[in-house]
Amino acid sequence: MKTALGKGLDALLPEGGGEVIEIELRRIAANAEQPRKVFREETLKELAASIREKGIIQPVLVRRQPDGSFMLIAGERRMRAAHMVGLKTMPAIVRKGDEEDVLEVALIENIQREDLNPMETARGFKQLIDRFGLSQEELSKKVGKERATVANYLRLLSLPKAVIELVNSGELSMGHARAVLAIVGERAQVKAARKIVAGGLSVREAEKLAKGTSAPLKDKKDTSAAISKDPNVRALEQKLIKSLGTKVRLKHKGKKGGVLEIEYYSLEELDRIVELLL
Repeated sequence: MKTALGKGLDALLPEGGGEVIEIELRRIAANAEQPRKVFREETLKELAASIREKGIIQPVLVRRQPDGSFMLIAGERRMRAAHMVGLKTMPAIVRKGDEEDVLEVALIENIQREDLNPMETARGFKQLIDRFGLSQEELSKKVGKERATVANYLRLLSLPKAVIELVNSGELSMGHARAVLAIVGERAQVKAARKIVAGGLSVREAEKLAKGTSAPLKDKKDTSAAISKDPNVRALEQKLIKSLGTKVRLKHKGKKGGVLEIEYYSLEELDRIVELLL
């Protein structure tokens, strides 16, 4: 493998930064192998509004195809938002190089830079391992994560489909999913996952559930309230979960205010959440 891989966006750019050219949107095709599969409508609308007001500040990255069209390497959210605005062209940097080299860097770039949910990250890791014959150790170096972190993401792919859907929707966090993985049997995993969502259990409570303990929850009143929570509060809570990609609890106390709790399970995830909030 080339040492340039794993350096992120800098490795993709031609020497000197490359020439920015305007390309017709109809000539740019999305990369079918990029790991991101979920594009939230609300965030796309926000990006589209920004593009409508200020234009596209950061060019997308593309590779020229033999037929004269272009394959998108990085910037699918920008491209989708440009379509929403009704733009005919957008600025792009054309990357020259070997197709396999470009694809590997594109996958790494998306994993490093995009706000992927845990399942999308896991699928991205699997694509890199399968297509380029990487070991987990080699992959961890390329994406800048600990090997144990890579292994934990890959384990998510063994979850039942019903549980994967809960992770995709943001109802289960990475920490919850890891707790479910400790349970033996698909049926038991699905049952536990649904119980975690219905009860609004924390990761620690989910881990107790996974161990099969009958330890009481820290605050039974809060858990009961989570199940019978006001529909409007619950809807807002779910909206925040999907937006931030992690477990969120909203304890509304009426005119007196309330408490908003946002969970994170690593310093990397904390950085990601802070960046989203800011």
